[in-house]
Amino acid sequence: MILTLTANPSMDRTVTLDAALQRGAVHRATTTTTDPGGKGVNVARVLTAAGRTCTALLPGTGSDPLLGALGALGVRYHAVPTAGPARTNLTISEPDGTTTKINEPGTALTADTVAGLTAAVRELAQRAQWVVLSGSVPPGVDVGWYGELVAVLRETSAKVAVDTSDAPLTALAAGFPGSAPDLIKPNAEELGQLTDRDGDLLEGAAAQGDPMPTVEAARILVDRGVGAVLATLGAAGAVLVTDAGAWFATPPPITPRSTVGAGDSSLAGYVLADLDGADGAGRLARAVAYGSAAAALPGTRLPTPVDIHVDAVPVRSLSLPGSSTLARHTS
Repeated sequence: MILTLTANPSMDRTVTLDAALQRGAVHRATTTTTDPGGKGVNVARVLTAAGRTCTALLPGTGSDPLLGALGALGVRYHAVPTAGPARTNLTISEPDGTTTKINEPGTALTADTVAGLTAAVRELAQRAQWVVLSGSVPPGVDVGWYGELVAVLRETSAKVAVDTSDAPLTALAAGFPGSAPDLIKPNAEELGQLTDRDGDLLEGAAAQGDPMPTVEAARILVDRGVGAVLATLGAAGAVLVTDAGAWFATPPPITPRSTVGAGDSSLAGYVLADLDGADGAGRLARAVAYGSAAAALPGTRLPTPVDIHVDAVPVRSLSLPGSSTLARHTS
C-alpha cells in the first residue's frame, strides 16, 4: 500500500481557452472541468489508475464534494474531520500549453485536525511501502510539520517522499539530516532555494545539455542525508542523484497542453518504478515518462499506463561530483 498525505486538498477547476490569455480582456472557455486535486491527491490518482493500492489521507468533511469526487474515481481515502470544505483552485490553460494557476489558501486546520492527521499517518504507515507527503500546508499548520512527520515515519519500515515548496521546504531542509526523507522532488527553483543556486540557470544549463550544475546542487542534499533527489527541470527533463549514482533523462517529444499534475505524475512514476524493483536509471525514466504524459494531457487529466512510453525516454548516467567513476546505466 502507498499512503499519500494532502494537508491542503482542493477541487481543481480548469478553464481551457481557444486563444492566448489577455489580462483585462473577456474570454470564452472552450471547455471546463473540475477534478479532485492537491499534490498528494494527484499522486494517489495516478497510482490508483496504475492498479496500485493507495490511500489518500486528507482533511475532509462528509459532505465535501472532494470526497465524493475521489469516490467516483475509485480512489481510496481516509478523511480526518475538519471545519470546512476543500478550497477551489482555478487553472487557465492556453492553446500552447501555457498554464496560469490561481490557488486559494485553504481552510485553516485546528489543532485537533492536525493531531488527527498525524495519528493517521503513524497508523496507516504501518502497512505502507511508501508514504508521500505532498503540497503546501494550510493555515493553522506549522511549517515544520513535514519534518516532524518524517521523524515519526522513521519508526516504520515505509520509505518517505516529500514534495513541497517555500517555507515548508526550507523548514524541512533546516532539520537535515534528522528530517531527511528517502526522496525529495524539487523543481529547479526549489533546488536553487535549498542550495543557494539560481534555479533558472540550473534549468537553462540542462536545456543546453549540461545537467552537471543540477547534479552538483542535488549532491549537496544527498550529502546532508537525503536518500534521493529527483529534480524536475521542465521541458529540459529531470536529474536523479543518490549516493550510488547520478542520471539525466530528457523527455520524449510532446505537444504540451497543461502542466497541471506533471510533477505529481513524475513522483508517482518514480514510486511505481521503485515498487517494481527498478534501478536509478529505470526509476528516472519512469518518472520522466509519467511527467511528460501528464503535460501532454488537457486540463487536470492525469496519465494512466496506456499513456506512458518509457522506451522513448533516453537516460544518461553521469559522473558524481568528486568521483572518477560513472554511475551504472542499465536502462
